[in-house]
Amino acid sequence: QVQLVESGGGLVQAGGSLRLSCAASGRTFSSSTMGWFRQAPGKEREFVAAILWPGGGTYYADSVKGRFTISRDNAKNTVYLQMSSLKPEDTAVYYCAGQGSFSTYYLPGAYSYWGQGTQVTVSS
Repeated sequence: QVQLVESGGGLVQAGGSLRLSCAASGRTFSSSTMGWFRQAPGKEREFVAAILWPGGGTYYADSVKGRFTISRDNAKNTVYLQMSSLKPEDTAVYYCAGQGSFSTYYLPGAYSYWGQGTQVTVSS
């Protein structure tokens, strides 16, 4: 059974940092486009970041560019999202997504696997 399990969420003050992890099991995702999305209450799920395969290119939503960094450790079958300079508007449930489309990595429908989400709350 394929699973993506996020961890690392929590409560942080504005300007602080968090690192989210997404550990995969059941299959390897080293040859897969992986993404992070988030969903705030009353809002649609939105793209945050993706790391593509092949090539390893990284892409970010404009709202997080320069503050967030996505990376992967293939040996651990894990994807990370380093978040810095956090703002209250970053508050949301963050989801890891796996086996995405190279060309439509920014769309939730482009991914086959999803984690259960981890809550990130940024206080002002």
